Amino acid sequence: MSNDNPAEQVAQAGDEFERQPVPASALKGPGKFWGMYAGEHTAGTEFMIGPLFLAAGASIQDLILGLLLGNILATLSWRFLVTPIAMSKRYTLYYQLERIAGGGAVKLYNFVNGLLFCFLAGAMVTVSASAVGVPFDVTFEVPENWYELSSPAFTAIVLAVGAVIAAIACRGYEMVARVANIAAPWMIIVFCACGLVSYAQMGAGTPFTWDDAVKFVQEKDGADDFGFWKIVIFGWLCNGAMHFGMADLSIFRFARDKSSGWAPAIGMFLGHYVAWICAALLLAAQIKLHQDTSANPGMLAWRSIGWTGIVCVIIAGWTTANPTIYRAGLAFQGMFPGSKRVAMTLVAGIIATIAGAFPTLSGKLLGFVGTYGTVLGPMGAVIFVDFWLMKKLGLRDEYAHSTRSAFNPAVLLAWLLPVLVGLYLIFRKPIHELIAGQELPEVESVFAAYLVIPCWIACGVLYIILSKLIQKNA
Repeated sequence: MSNDNPAEQVAQAGDEFERQPVPASALKGPGKFWGMYAGEHTAGTEFMIGPLFLAAGASIQDLILGLLLGNILATLSWRFLVTPIAMSKRYTLYYQLERIAGGGAVKLYNFVNGLLFCFLAGAMVTVSASAVGVPFDVTFEVPENWYELSSPAFTAIVLAVGAVIAAIACRGYEMVARVANIAAPWMIIVFCACGLVSYAQMGAGTPFTWDDAVKFVQEKDGADDFGFWKIVIFGWLCNGAMHFGMADLSIFRFARDKSSGWAPAIGMFLGHYVAWICAALLLAAQIKLHQDTSANPGMLAWRSIGWTGIVCVIIAGWTTANPTIYRAGLAFQGMFPGSKRVAMTLVAGIIATIAGAFPTLSGKLLGFVGTYGTVLGPMGAVIFVDFWLMKKLGLRDEYAHSTRSAFNPAVLLAWLLPVLVGLYLIFRKPIHELIAGQELPEVESVFAAYLVIPCWIACGVLYIILSKLIQKNA
């Protein structure tokens, strides 16, 4: 029997509906989202971020309680900020912004958005490559400078791993979700096994506590502090670009019912809670047994549970990088509306692979994820205000679309002004030291995650004020 429904014909042809609402025939049940979020957030970043908490001096009590509160706040942000808008509009983030800001204004945001997602995916390519290299005695050390490569052998492994990850992401959301659904349950078990084995190693023979490990790291690498509220804010806003920034409109536009909006909870509590703590225990055990403070994901897992750990780290990197490259491809497609999603996803995969060849990125994740939340998060305030407040304030929503304008200056100015101030505060110390030509111990930078919400609020307020001025004059 022939299919006379055009939407269903498009869906069957593998279209991702980048410039139209997702039709009912293409909507997905909650299981697809639970599996994807479990895979994406119980993944490669966890092998890097968990040990970094220990290295930064966090106490185990602050880590357990701080992450609990932070992850609750993150889950609520996805459910009540992103899901209602995604299910009402059913557009990608990038097309929704185009309707508000105009094609000209949104191109810059799409470029920055796609590029930062590529860098995050690149860090995960590095994570997977670290595990591939262990059996071949190919390891990497984080260079002092951002622009330094690792060894030629490790760079070759990065290129191979990146090619596989990009190929999966090019297949679209269905393939991304399928890979995550298959990998997630097994990876969660392996993370728990890593934590249990590491805890047993710490207790065997001469007891070795979490505080002993923190003391060892700080005596070797210098004192640092990562207290309760800093952990709460980081746990809440490390994915600020996804919820406050509305990036996951592109994901939840496929949701059939609102219960899918709770799916990030599995990633938060199994990934950003259990997996982070278990990964931190890996480093504590490694310090006891090998006096080694390097957070090399592949080696950490190998020393704990052998080949199972190696396979887990490889797949963990994939399940983070896949949806991230998919999002980046959609961002680049937003710059060139006539382009094909597959081609733009391939471009994103190439950039991510190149970024993955520079291991310093993976060693700076605590700062990087806060920075990309500060840069990308505020644009979500524009979407929030446009959806919920514009008509109530007597203003026209989706202004660029309704006026057939290619440029809405209110959006660009409202986004750039808070972000530029935020970036200055984040990089204040290196900026001042570069100008002075010397180290300035008295100058401090602001922890990047602290700036996500202030910049978001400032962007929303500025968008309302500037929209009133522009629409009144028009």
